[in-house]
Amino acid sequence: MEGRIMISALERQRRREGVIFMVFFALTIPVANWLIGHLGTVCIAPHGPCVVPVAPGVMAPSGVMMVGVALVLRDLVQRRLGTSVSALAILFGAGVSALVAPPALILASAVAFLLSEFADLAVYTPLARRRLVAAVVASSCAGILIDSIVFLWLAFGSLEFLLGQVIGKAWMVVLSIPFVAWLRRRDERLGMRPA
Repeated sequence: MEGRIMISALERQRRREGVIFMVFFALTIPVANWLIGHLGTVCIAPHGPCVVPVAPGVMAPSGVMMVGVALVLRDLVQRRLGTSVSALAILFGAGVSALVAPPALILASAVAFLLSEFADLAVYTPLARRRLVAAVVASSCAGILIDSIVFLWLAFGSLEFLLGQVIGKAWMVVLSIPFVAWLRRRDERLGMRPA
């Protein structure tokens, strides 16, 4: 009986954490779209993005940081709530992206989000059970590249900011690694299994 209570408590905790990750995942989309049009060290007028430095001499549209975070959060949603919920979250996210993106960026934002997050899911899924940190890094790399190319090409017809996009998103993935490693160790210590 006590074992069953412990399992259900872990199950409730796993689901609760999954919902928290999903809420943050959904919030990255409107924040990224708002940043790109409103916050940066330079805003390229009249229809260009606001940009920020991501490395010495390298600029990127300011929303890149949130996209890097979104890729990691999608992995954590899948770990806590499963592949099906994660796929639904991606579809929901693409819809939110289309609703909150500036008119000139609706198609680019939604398509880039959809393709990059499904690429992330495809790479993450076979690796996650054996090596969580490696799965997050590998899947994020795939998502970063696809998101950067698709978004820049559809939004601006240029890959001028490609290096900056990749570097900016990669920074957020690198910064998330200690948290993901801690989460994996804590899950093992508690006996919490992925969904």
